[in-house]
Amino acid sequence: MVEHLPLLEEMAGLSLKRARLARASCPEAEMSRQALDALPAPAVRFDESGFDLIAELKLRAPSADDFAADAWGIRNRVIEYASGGATVVSVLTEPTRFGGSLDHLRQSADVLREHGVPVMRKDFLLDPYQLMEARAAGAGGVLLIIRMLSDFQTSELLDCAAKLGLFVLLECFDLSDLGRARSLVMGKNPEDRAIWLGLNTRDLSTLKVDPSQLESLMDEFPPGWVKVAESGILSAADARYAAGLGYDMALVGTALMRTDRPQILVDHLLKSGRDAAAFTI
Repeated sequence: MVEHLPLLEEMAGLSLKRARLARASCPEAEMSRQALDALPAPAVRFDESGFDLIAELKLRAPSADDFAADAWGIRNRVIEYASGGATVVSVLTEPTRFGGSLDHLRQSADVLREHGVPVMRKDFLLDPYQLMEARAAGAGGVLLIIRMLSDFQTSELLDCAAKLGLFVLLECFDLSDLGRARSLVMGKNPEDRAIWLGLNTRDLSTLKVDPSQLESLMDEFPPGWVKVAESGILSAADARYAAGLGYDMALVGTALMRTDRPQILVDHLLKSGRDAAAFTI
């Protein structure tokens, strides 16, 4: 059963509207052709240390004031992310509440291709057409919010992503979401590393973050799958904490968007996380 919350309800309605308008402008057959003809995205290069970073580009967030990064330049910021060692760059493309666009994704993919870093489309995706848009714009992966999707929809989108060669970050928010994710990936091979399971510790009703969930729900992840800590990773100490618990990756957005030295912060987060991962059994 899909739980409906005000933010997700609003985002779902707007997402479906955008998908309808986009399909009317560019028929699905043509978008599919563009997706299949797009240049291959760089492969994800996991570090042998066991801890990696997804650095996020977002110009706005409901839980924070607008970020000033648009004035500094999208291209400059994502290059700093790559130079600091980010494994993946997440690009928010939702326009209404997050100030994003597919053009931001396209720009990021273009500039990061030469750095060998893939981009991930982060949005409120509900329609396979939107995955085709992502691949056509150069994305190597997408984020799917399991709370917004039925099991059928999730399976359909996972199948579409596999056909397009996209990796998927399947985002969960609580015990119930993780249980559904575990059932949906059953029978798939975690060693393919094409599907990652994320735990977002932000409460969707209050928008407050509860980092303690990273520990309390850690044992609910199915063994062998890439585990991603999301929300509330603001400092080197936070990265060390997540890696020490056994998370393979952390997704960091707000802290990176607030600094004018993102390369240095990415480097610090990775060093702290990798030091902790070295001691994790």
